[in-house]
Amino acid sequence: MSDIFIHVYLDEDVDVLISNLLRSRGFNATTTTQAGQRGKSDAEQLEFATGLGAAILTHNRTDFESLAQEYFKTNKSHSGIIIAVRRPYTEIVRRLLTILDSTTSDEMENQILYI
Repeated sequence: MSDIFIHVYLDEDVDVLISNLLRSRGFNATTTTQAGQRGKSDAEQLEFATGLGAAILTHNRTDFESLAQEYFKTNKSHSGIIIAVRRPYTEIVRRLLTILDSTTSDEMENQILYI
């Protein structure tokens, strides 16, 4: 990975206000709408995020845990998966900032974190 800081790619079920708050704090955050990826499958979203070198932020635990297992079994890499329980967007941002302030993009590679 080329960046030390984690780039966050928000799955389309995640509130876009999260990306605004992350960017206001100097982090790179992209939404599915900004990337022109609305309506794509979860597998396509993870592949796209990986191509960006971004960890995907999602509320969809079941599908993304399965995708992570598939990636592991086939020796395929991803840039990280962050699964957030549905909470107020300010709480998700607070939890995300803890990760972003303490984890590098290299450390995030092939990891699943729960917030």
